[in-house]
Amino acid sequence: MPGTNLTREEAQQRAKLLTVDSYEIDLDLSGAQEGGTYRSVTTVRFDVAENGATSFIDLVAPAVHEVTLNGDSLDPAEVFADSRIALPGLLEGRNILRVVADCAYTNTGEGLHRFVDPVDDQAYLYTQFEVPDARRVFASFEQPDLKATFQFTVRAPEGWTVISNSPTPEPEHNVWVFAPTPRISSYITALIVGPYHSVHSVYEKDGRSVPLGIYCRPSLAEYLDSDAIFEVTRQGFDWFQEKFDYAYPFEKYDQLFVPEFNAGAMENAGAVTIRDQYVFRSKVTDAAYETRAETILHELAHMWFGDLVTMEWWNDLWLNESFATYTSIACQADAPGSRWPHSWTTFANSMKTWAYRQDQLPSTHPIMADIRDLDDVLVNFDGITYAKGASVLKQLVAYVGEDEFFRGVQAYFKRHAYGNTRLSDLLSALEETSGRDLKNWSRAWLETAGINVLRPEIETDADGVVTSFAVRQEAPALPVGAKGEPTLRPHRIAIGLYDLDAASGKLVRDADGGRIELDVDGERTAVPQLVGRRRPDVVLLNDDDLSYAKVRLDEASLAFVTEHLGDFESSLPRALCWASAWDMTRDAELATRDYLSLVLSGIGKESDIGVVQSLQRQVKLAIDLYAAPAGRESLLARWTEATLAHLRTAEPGSDHQLAWARAFAATARTPEQLDLLEALLGGSQTVEGLVVDTELRWAFVQRLAAVGRYDETEIAAEYERDRTAAGERHAATARAARPTPEAKAEAWASVVESDKLPNAVQEAVIGGFVQTDQRELLAPYTDKYFEVVKGVWESRSHEMAQQIAVGLYPAVQVSPETLAKTDAWLASAEPNAALRRLVSESRSGIERALKAQAADA
Repeated sequence: MPGTNLTREEAQQRAKLLTVDSYEIDLDLSGAQEGGTYRSVTTVRFDVAENGATSFIDLVAPAVHEVTLNGDSLDPAEVFADSRIALPGLLEGRNILRVVADCAYTNTGEGLHRFVDPVDDQAYLYTQFEVPDARRVFASFEQPDLKATFQFTVRAPEGWTVISNSPTPEPEHNVWVFAPTPRISSYITALIVGPYHSVHSVYEKDGRSVPLGIYCRPSLAEYLDSDAIFEVTRQGFDWFQEKFDYAYPFEKYDQLFVPEFNAGAMENAGAVTIRDQYVFRSKVTDAAYETRAETILHELAHMWFGDLVTMEWWNDLWLNESFATYTSIACQADAPGSRWPHSWTTFANSMKTWAYRQDQLPSTHPIMADIRDLDDVLVNFDGITYAKGASVLKQLVAYVGEDEFFRGVQAYFKRHAYGNTRLSDLLSALEETSGRDLKNWSRAWLETAGINVLRPEIETDADGVVTSFAVRQEAPALPVGAKGEPTLRPHRIAIGLYDLDAASGKLVRDADGGRIELDVDGERTAVPQLVGRRRPDVVLLNDDDLSYAKVRLDEASLAFVTEHLGDFESSLPRALCWASAWDMTRDAELATRDYLSLVLSGIGKESDIGVVQSLQRQVKLAIDLYAAPAGRESLLARWTEATLAHLRTAEPGSDHQLAWARAFAATARTPEQLDLLEALLGGSQTVEGLVVDTELRWAFVQRLAAVGRYDETEIAAEYERDRTAAGERHAATARAARPTPEAKAEAWASVVESDKLPNAVQEAVIGGFVQTDQRELLAPYTDKYFEVVKGVWESRSHEMAQQIAVGLYPAVQVSPETLAKTDAWLASAEPNAALRRLVSESRSGIERALKAQAADA
């Protein structure tokens, strides 16, 4: 039985047989305020290549009332089963199908999600269809290469707004009739319905005017900084239209900040949905604004790459996401007026570390993954699909040349507009414009798994003059369980030569000859250009972060960087060295205590707030999981004292001060430190410039709950101050964090034994439940996890099951016993491939932590 799965072979067979022309979808959402189900009527017109053939259309619905195929009524009891409606006896040429069903609102962020705002008690709806969830709202041929036009008619409660891919029409008697869309895939259609607040503007260029809209719930309207969002959007329109040489392909562009969203955002054509945590209720650092801007630009890039031209099947999902990630970062770095010209530093510091982590898991896979079915793709929105893919695209741009790359992209859009493609279509366009043969490059980079390590090999004479210089490339063995063989790859890299400038005290790259760019291939690449030169203080391979590889410093450079990491004049080489140190810590090449010392020696000089916040997270994770247990408490004490010292000395009101306040709140442990948190909350003590606003208050409350200082009385009182959806989530986290058996049992039951929690609240409870200071209290839940996880996976929707499978895995129980229990479960439980992958990934975290703890001991 296929259940809700669909295989690649089934999709290919259906695409050979069918050409879909149009959908007319009529939804009665007039009862949305009450919830339950709604009437969905779908009429599909499609052509069939073979007379008498059979096929199927996808639908996930509680009830199907009518199925009419070419005027003949089919019995729903006979043709509807297992999320499919069988279509027998199709006619060659045009066929017309009409399906009448009752579909269900969800609280899982899949299909048509329904949320009631506690501030105004109004319901707010939005759709989320990627990968296969349009079928939860209307009958659809749910695969990306069966494009069609979509015409929505929606009945909604009086006073509500309905937004879709086409411009919003004037309603008649609370019915909205939208114009048909261009030919697009089902997964990028969208409906957003409710009494949303909106702000409108236009983008004007070359005589064309594109209407722009921004939407959010009225309870967030006072925080909506629409001018800043419109500014980033316009910069993106300018940059993408110039680089792609193709006008924006849809009639309007709305951005809708919606509640309880599972991802960062979704590229619905002309109606992008974005998580409404990006409407900031409290002070955040500039890193949060930079991340939001990257998300905005990522989705805008998808309007061309993904929506105008769409992958044929999900094995090219990586190209869809990687292209949007690469171009969004490039836009931030290059667009005139951008606030974030340092965006490649952020990329190196966050996206690439995610990729390196993912690429060392047993589930590592080629960038171009083998996606056999929907189950495969649902767990493939990972660090390889997004971050490694974007890193390799950056390498490809360096390899073929930036101008040649974008000329190829321009040809690709013109050639395949409103169609579907494979990777080979893009590569052939790039080969035409660059003159490079990309077949070997593609094989090495896109069709193999794993990561290379680059090390400098330097010899000098007694005077410090370089007598030999080479780059050594290694291909470490893939993790146990991973498919494939270690591969040496061609890399386009820069080598940076840095010296400490006596006048400024900064590590600088010599403007004349301090950078060499070259191709590295094979095991050893000689660099004769450096022979005869004085050895610099620091030699940095992969300077400017052109390639995707783990980089190691030679012994002398590492010793110098350990003393002077904070002294690099530019943020990017600093970020590359920080990333290398973190990677060495994860690989048990650098002890956690030494990593902590390195961070403490340099973080005070780090100006990039995104890097500072990453270092804070990484130090906490390293101490919690990678430190030898016997020394952990002393490292935590050292780190917590440092966070408080930096909080007290940071510039009043600065981003750094806020980041240190949050870092302190995450780890405060002594009675005096916890007294200070309480005093800051109550106002009896202050730190000059630090505003303890709503979000920071919750960070303090959650820590005080986790150490047993706050209980239900204090949590409830804080929720009274903030009776919002965000306040509800924060309170749920605080309750689950309390260090009592009763609190843990209550949290576990609400997530595992009941399926009533909405997605965002379930995530909040899991986040509170797992506390690294509470290992003993959580120990009994290791066995419970393995008893329930398969049943949860089989009974819940994908998003809800994945939250539980990953979030409740006993990751803080770092021991050989946890490995043994995981192995026993993997051997006996017979999980499906997706669940096996998630549990195996979690298991590898335990294995890595054990090695790191041994190194730290």
